[in-house]
Amino acid sequence: MGKNIKEAVREVCLGLPEAEERAGHGMPDYRVGGKVFAMLAVNHHGDGRIALWVHAPPGAQHLHVEGEPAYYFVPPYVGPRGWLGVHLDQGNDWYAIAARVREAYVNVAPGGLIEQLGEPLDIEPPTETVDPEEFDPLQAPHARQKLDDLRTFVATLPETSEGKQFGTPAFKAGKKTFLTVFRHGGRMRLEFWVGPELQATLTDDPRFVIPRYIGHRGWIDLDVEDSIDWDEVRELALGSYRHFALKRMLKALP
Repeated sequence: MGKNIKEAVREVCLGLPEAEERAGHGMPDYRVGGKVFAMLAVNHHGDGRIALWVHAPPGAQHLHVEGEPAYYFVPPYVGPRGWLGVHLDQGNDWYAIAARVREAYVNVAPGGLIEQLGEPLDIEPPTETVDPEEFDPLQAPHARQKLDDLRTFVATLPETSEGKQFGTPAFKAGKKTFLTVFRHGGRMRLEFWVGPELQATLTDDPRFVIPRYIGHRGWIDLDVEDSIDWDEVRELALGSYRHFALKRMLKALP
């Protein structure tokens, strides 16, 4: 196996004086003196990119995005603060990538460390991309099978459709989401609305957890990584569907 993109990123970022790698906000970041200068974003919220977000010097974002849009973009969240998105799998030269990382490091590093810098690292380019399951965790064979079986069931419910929510499958009853599917940290989970009373009861079972952000509205997460009880899933999904469906959709239920 050759070097992959993540290994190449580590080589570039950790080759800088006192640089550290940490897990930040669901994706690794690279920092020096406690300040982040680069973040690795792999298919962030389903955007399809393998990229670095780097702390760019003033004016650099506009210069690179306008001049070479095939290689650079404005990233979400930090883009308004001048950060630069750097594609890692679109043919961009890795010497240029290392130069952008070095510029980001210089922006935040203490002066004494900057004095230790040499020229941008000229590394051997990676020959492998990222693990397909890391790019899309639901591509694991057992996860795909469960998702396909879930689609088959949802298709029996009137006026349902499938879309994306934060990059993961989301099933809608009419225009309202009633079920989402995701796999994070090696665990596949289904997310339903169950209401606060049933939510409190279900959490006695360790397979169920109340999700952040939407848990207070009556949603629950069910871990189905190791096994799945389809009678239970269908009952929970149908209950969530009924909560959001219109009257005509309920009348059309089998």
